[in-house]
Amino acid sequence: MRPKILGILSDTHGVLRPQVLDLLASSDVILHGGDVGDARILDQLAEIAPVQAVRGNTDTSGAVAQLPSTLHGEVAGVAYHIVHRRQDVERAWTEEPGLVIYGHSHQPELEWRGRCLLLNPGACGQRRFHLPLTVARVTIDEAGRMVPEVLRVE
Repeated sequence: MRPKILGILSDTHGVLRPQVLDLLASSDVILHGGDVGDARILDQLAEIAPVQAVRGNTDTSGAVAQLPSTLHGEVAGVAYHIVHRRQDVERAWTEEPGLVIYGHSHQPELEWRGRCLLLNPGACGQRRFHLPLTVARVTIDEAGRMVPEVLRVE
């Protein structure tokens, strides 16, 4: 089995930059941590790979308002959970091996808790708070190990 690549983004707020599409082009799966802003963004991402997305606090109307607030799944034997806000992460998720994705703060974060990776890819839509625009990539190797990277959107 070849390594699997998870493209991870959050807080697009209705803006999908061409550079983001380039950074996610090699993804096998794309996971969006909410505040999508426009369902057409999910359609564009789906042209690259299957997409899973949660509703963020600003996704209050249209198709994005129908997104779930929490998602759970598995890629290459690695369990994942997605919510929009870190404070909504359930403690039990961090006590098991796997990946927990969230957004909301617009600040990228990588934190290992044992064999659980907590990951905020940062924001890649509208520039806010003088923070860099970022996305993340997690490569899952043949042994099921996760290798995370935060990538700057230039």
